[in-house]
Amino acid sequence: MSSALANGLAGAGGGIIAQIITYPLQTVNTRQQTERVSREGRDSRGSALFQILQVVRSEGLPGLYSGLKPSLLGTAVSQGVYYYFYQVFKNRAEAIAAANKKRGRGDGSVGMLSWLVVAALAGSVNVLLTNPIWVLVTRMQTHTQAERKIASSLEVQLAELDSLKPHPYGTLQAAREVYNESGVTGFWKGVIPALIMVSNPSIQFMIIESLSKQLRAKRAAKNKDQQNITALEVFVIGAFAKLGATVCTYPLLVVKSRLQAKQEISGNVSLRYSGTVDAIIKMIHHEGFRCFYQGMRTKIVQSVFAASVLFMVKEELVKVYAVLANKSKVNV
Repeated sequence: MSSALANGLAGAGGGIIAQIITYPLQTVNTRQQTERVSREGRDSRGSALFQILQVVRSEGLPGLYSGLKPSLLGTAVSQGVYYYFYQVFKNRAEAIAAANKKRGRGDGSVGMLSWLVVAALAGSVNVLLTNPIWVLVTRMQTHTQAERKIASSLEVQLAELDSLKPHPYGTLQAAREVYNESGVTGFWKGVIPALIMVSNPSIQFMIIESLSKQLRAKRAAKNKDQQNITALEVFVIGAFAKLGATVCTYPLLVVKSRLQAKQEISGNVSLRYSGTVDAIIKMIHHEGFRCFYQGMRTKIVQSVFAASVLFMVKEELVKVYAVLANKSKVNV
């Protein structure tokens, strides 16, 4: 098994575990991002605690896991694709750096700009291949919001809205709905901000690789035989890197979620979007710049913890693979 494939499988495994643990927060965060409220109408309804309690009260605990199945598939495919291509491009970048050192250019290490390019390329491939899955996940996470807006437009009393139970809404139904609305291209809604958002993992991995390199160098200077990073150190580095990347790119995530969600979430036709630029203009005009950071506190908690768990699990799985690979070589 190649190192790229091993990293791909390890990334998929770590992503699935992190997704299961943090999925309720992700569901609530998606609903916060897609809630469209005017400047005057904004209140405490967007708080994570309020929405968690509201979901449990009206939909039960399963409501917090709406769309989990396609999300786990998306996480496995997405992380697997990302880490596979990241390792492929990383190996190529390291080979180029080593070749340059032989020619007398550089010290043989990969620079920050190269890390950014590697992560951006891997992220772009991942987005183009997996965007349809995330469109379905967003639809399923926000389906109840759309149902409530439709019911409200039919003048259902608020008391009835509070007790409204969502109709069964599966992956195939979500797929048919997207196709009927926009055809095949509907599965790539939000792909433009998603492609721009490859800067998120690019920033994240630049920080991770830089901090890991510095930590290994310091450790090597003290003890040449001990350069490995512990699981706890990977957890902390992953959390710090994800925090920085999330703060920088969160507005794009809000735009992407709104484009992928069912437009009936907004009872106001003027708050429905036809594309990325249209969404940005209408969001600024009707809601102000604050709307680009709706639910960011929830996202920071969810994404930082998920990223930390993912990197910790991934590194441990890669170490297990390395041990098994060495044992197989010895036995041969």
